[in-house]
Amino acid sequence: MDLFTSMDISASGMRAQRTRLNVISSNIANAHTTRTDKGGPYQRRDVIFKENTFENQLSSVEVEAITSDPTPGKRIYDPSNPDADGEGYVTLPNVNLMEEMVNMMGASQAFEANTTAVKAEKDMALKALGIGRQ
Repeated sequence: MDLFTSMDISASGMRAQRTRLNVISSNIANAHTTRTDKGGPYQRRDVIFKENTFENQLSSVEVEAITSDPTPGKRIYDPSNPDADGEGYVTLPNVNLMEEMVNMMGASQAFEANTTAVKAEKDMALKALGIGRQ
């Protein structure tokens, strides 16, 4: 395995986690959106990752899909809300802020781990170049 292959693997992990962070941010931003262009409340989205294996041992990761969570949102009674149904209930988005924050922390830590790996790979390359100079 060469240096650039390992950096490509780490970079793919960073790209995937960046996409995950963007989706989580969108979920948090729309946690109270009761009306969308499609009608109804915002549906929480999630990222599905796919492993790419090559050379029979090394693998990278890519985003396979961004899916909508079909779980129904909480219904609250608020007949004065313009988005209330005929019975006076408003359906809220199915976004749990605590869950989103935990997901954000996990994605952030995974991104940081890949950043650390890239830094270690860079340091090893610089040391190898230093050996050649002596």
